[in-house]
Amino acid sequence: MFKRKPRSYSQIASDIVYPRGGWGRAARYIVHRVRRLPDEPSRIGRGVAAGVFISFTPLFGVHLLGGLALAWVLRGNLFAAVLGSLVGNPVTIPFIAVTSVGLGRWMLGVPGSMSPGVIMAAFTAAGGQLWHNFMSIFDSRVAEWDRLEAFFNGIFLPYLVGGFIPGVIAAVIFHYLTVPLVRAYHRRKAQRSARRNGAPSAVDAPPEDGG
Repeated sequence: MFKRKPRSYSQIASDIVYPRGGWGRAARYIVHRVRRLPDEPSRIGRGVAAGVFISFTPLFGVHLLGGLALAWVLRGNLFAAVLGSLVGNPVTIPFIAVTSVGLGRWMLGVPGSMSPGVIMAAFTAAGGQLWHNFMSIFDSRVAEWDRLEAFFNGIFLPYLVGGFIPGVIAAVIFHYLTVPLVRAYHRRKAQRSARRNGAPSAVDAPPEDGG
C-alpha cells in the first residue's frame, strides 16, 4: 500500500521541460551528484566537459551518446558526461542555438540571423522531409531534398561550426569548476572518515617539530 506510484509518460515529459522544484533545484542536485561520484577529480572534470561540449552541437537526439563517446575518448567519467549533457536543456537550448547559428553564419559568410522559433521550425521541417524520403523507399512517393539542402546550408552547418568555439569555452569553464569542487568534497570525506576511525587527518594532525 505504501509502494510509490510510477510516473506517467506525461509526467516524465513535464519534468524534462520543467523539473519539479524548478531548474534551480535541478542544478543543485546535479552539482551534488557530480561531486559525489567515486572517481578521480580530473576524470570527472573531463566527463562533465565532454557532456557540456556536446550540448553545443546540433546533434539533437544523440547528445547523450555523443557525450558518452567523447568522454570515453578523453578518458573521462561516463556518468559525469551524462550529467554534463544536461546543460543542454529546454531552458538553455534556445540561447545556445541562436548563439551558435549566428556565430556560424557569420564565420561562413551566410547573411541574416535566426530566432529560436525559426531554428526549431527548420529542424522540424528537415526531420519531416527526411522521414518522407525514408518512406519513399517503400512506396511510390518521390524523394525531395530541397528543405534538407536549405536546412544543412542555412542551419545545421552554421550551428555545427558556430557551436565549436562557445562549446569549447563552456567545457573548459565547467572542467575547471568541477575539479576543485570534487577534490574539496573528497578531502572533506577523507577527513570525516579519519575522525570516525580516531586517526587525525592531514588537516587535524599537529605540525611536526622542526627543531
